[in-house]
Amino acid sequence: MLQNRVDPQGNIIATPARGSWMGNRGVIHDENKTIVRPFKMKAWLICLLEFKERHRPVMEPNRYTELFFLDEATAFSAGHRPCAECRKKAFNRFKTAWVGANPEYGFDLRTPVWKIDEVLHKERINLGGAKVTHEENRKKIPAGCFIRYQDAPFLYADGLFHRWTPFGYEEGITLPLIDRVEVLTPQSVVKTFRAGYQPQMAIAMLSI
Repeated sequence: MLQNRVDPQGNIIATPARGSWMGNRGVIHDENKTIVRPFKMKAWLICLLEFKERHRPVMEPNRYTELFFLDEATAFSAGHRPCAECRKKAFNRFKTAWVGANPEYGFDLRTPVWKIDEVLHKERINLGGAKVTHEENRKKIPAGCFIRYQDAPFLYADGLFHRWTPFGYEEGITLPLIDRVEVLTPQSVVKTFRAGYQPQMAIAMLSI
């Protein structure tokens, strides 16, 4: 079993569960198909499973490490964003919404994407390699965002919080009357969801 599945906290885990999206962070495995670093580049991508009939073995030596996600919401929470090649339309929608939702950076649609990747990188992981989180008002979280509650990742959708598992989501719950929650989804991406980008969510995939 390969260690190539990503959870909402950005961890790369080994699980028999399959993913509905692929992505990469550069070459992060060795010749034995073992993960040796959390990332190699700041462009963390969300890609299609199939594109232009390209086929190759997973984790080939010196080729980017194929990573997999339960759904797009999970990938965003981990700090990834749509690929500009295989997901050009989604990338353009994301960039347009991101630029409009984060005016403090002074970016526009002509801004090269690597500058957005620089922002995302600071929001996803700190210098010590730990996941960066932030606090939000519970009532203002848009659908598609993840929070950390009782040391577990929960997706907000349909007015409820659904605990994530590698195989899908558990039945939704309501939270106690708390005003602030710890959010896993990067802050600029949360704003992007508020601006209209709707991530794909495998909310119908309930764990057994």
